[in-house]
Amino acid sequence: MLDKLNTDAMSDLPSDLHWMPAWQIREAIVTRRVSAIEVACHFIERIEKFDRRLHSFFTVSGEVALDQARAIDRRIDRGEPVGALAGVPVSIKDQFWTKGIRTTSGSRIYADHVPEEDSLHVARVKAADGVIIGKTATPEFGTFWRTTGRVAPECVNPWDPRCTSGGSSGGAAASVAAGFGPLALGSDSGGSIRLPSAMCGVLGLLPSNGRVPQHGSLGSTMFLCSAGPISRDVRDAATLLQLLAQPSVDDSLCRLDEPPDYLSGLDDGIAGLRLGWWEDQSISGQVDAAVISAIKKAAFGLGSLGANFVDNAVTFNTQGVDEAWRVLDFVDRYAALGKSLYTDPLARRKLTPYARERFAWAKGVSAADYSRAMRRRADFIRSFEAAFRSCDLVLSPTLGFTAPVIESVGPAQRIPALVAHTLAVNLAGCTAASIPCGFVDGMPIGLQVIAPPNQEALVLRAARAFELAWPWVGRKPNV
Repeated sequence: MLDKLNTDAMSDLPSDLHWMPAWQIREAIVTRRVSAIEVACHFIERIEKFDRRLHSFFTVSGEVALDQARAIDRRIDRGEPVGALAGVPVSIKDQFWTKGIRTTSGSRIYADHVPEEDSLHVARVKAADGVIIGKTATPEFGTFWRTTGRVAPECVNPWDPRCTSGGSSGGAAASVAAGFGPLALGSDSGGSIRLPSAMCGVLGLLPSNGRVPQHGSLGSTMFLCSAGPISRDVRDAATLLQLLAQPSVDDSLCRLDEPPDYLSGLDDGIAGLRLGWWEDQSISGQVDAAVISAIKKAAFGLGSLGANFVDNAVTFNTQGVDEAWRVLDFVDRYAALGKSLYTDPLARRKLTPYARERFAWAKGVSAADYSRAMRRRADFIRSFEAAFRSCDLVLSPTLGFTAPVIESVGPAQRIPALVAHTLAVNLAGCTAASIPCGFVDGMPIGLQVIAPPNQEALVLRAARAFELAWPWVGRKPNV
């Protein structure tokens, strides 16, 4: 593709361009130290060279990206204003509609599906002059904790290709970790941004329910799911969230109030904040003690930045969390998409076994089952409300072990421990982020920071304080 370009001689690009944060890339482009077309070429070349081993992308939208980059360069040359993501490569999880670019949601049923419009999220990225570099891998309809399916080979972890990248935003997290772009758009209904971010050593943020509109996502749930940013830099995540979180009258579940300025208080620090520690003891036999110890040490290190830990602030009873979440999530997916696919014999044969099993299970959920799940959800809302009366933020492991080796873990193994600290956050409608907080045996681990609904600015502030005190970008995978 790139050898067909008719461009001027390439300038001397920074050797670490693919590790630069989005805000620095934009700054370099608008000050003409590099051009948007050079940046796009660099990242496309890098993906084409290295992603054949990781499989983080389903589709690389090279021609689209180059056209966007040329247009941005022309506008800058004319002295016209450009957006907050001008020339920045952004990858899009393959559940989000992209006009003119294949969107499969990880399903063979949609293997040749090319939307005629962008999702609201993608439209906002484009309006800010972000360059759509490609569509990242996802399991079928985002229904599995590994990024595997029938559309492409399984997406693996940049830190160790024997290990999973997690799911369902595994392609998004792996692409950012591998230096294939500084920003990715993911989605999360039970940990699908936070878990792969922890496994791949990047920052992943779950906005609270209703903060980000949902229009234009193939297979996502409306009830528990939120679109959110994955990045290596807190400022980058705040910038993308600012775009995503604008209200929309086209989404009945979306908040209509304007979001706060997520960048304005980013460096205010956490002195005086009250922190609570949450560790689910019911899974103690299923986690790695060394991982839990390292995450806990990182969490309590925030005390040195002036925050105060509140003893016994968090006493959650997580019994039944997986069952309640499964009912609400799977029934929502089945109602939105699965019913038509599951009842079509040809489509059903194309479904992966895990998607077929989930739709079959959802079909059998009774009204009584759904009512019980809603009551359990109310319990989690009350539990978090009680915790936030005595603390400002709740800290926990994102998960209690590093990314598993793919061949060693069956579909049902470790799932309760995997999602023990993430499902309840979605059920309660809270906001949370997984922050890179170190390594165990050469693999990254993540600290989860949880805040009350609509307190994304507080989560970002804590993440920024951690980032400044213990920078996590110095260590990079061997890609």
